[in-house]
Amino acid sequence: TVVVANEQTMGRGRLQRTFLTPAGASLALSVVLKPAREHLPSLMMLSALAVARAIEKTTGLRAAIKWPNDVLVRDRKVSGVLVESELQGEQVAFAIVGIGLNVNLRVADYPEIADIATSLAAELGRPVSRADVLLSVLDELEAYYTALRRGESIYLEWHDRLALLGRQVRVTMGQEVEEGVAEDVSPDG
Repeated sequence: TVVVANEQTMGRGRLQRTFLTPAGASLALSVVLKPAREHLPSLMMLSALAVARAIEKTTGLRAAIKWPNDVLVRDRKVSGVLVESELQGEQVAFAIVGIGLNVNLRVADYPEIADIATSLAAELGRPVSRADVLLSVLDELEAYYTALRRGESIYLEWHDRLALLGRQVRVTMGQEVEEGVAEDVSPDG
């Protein structure tokens, strides 16, 4: 099941942050899946990877992944992915993959994100077809999900797109702050 919104007024990302989705400017979609429990840790990976590949296929822009759930173009956030699931006993009742993707968003109109975000149109200097990007995201998501269900690993392809490996990072968890070099990410994300 796929639900696509033309506009979101209460879009949210990780840690209850808001995600801007003005009418006609971005993609906001949710995909309902019913994965095996052992595939849950890979859903974030395959979703971010699907978005990155769809961006490249539809625009030619190189996309990277910022762990754990952002897709970047030229080191600026263009997309966020959120995965939520519910268990019934030992079985996964469902998993919802939420994707927000700045397609034709005029980031300059939003000073609070102008320094950290971008859109496909801003990077290309022209409007981009949201329908083409949507179809590509769904095609890529289906291909990766099917591969995962066949037992294929997407870890190496995902790992090769990670933007922060080898770089200085700062992680804030409530009042606690950790700083260091991002060396690696385990196969379960």
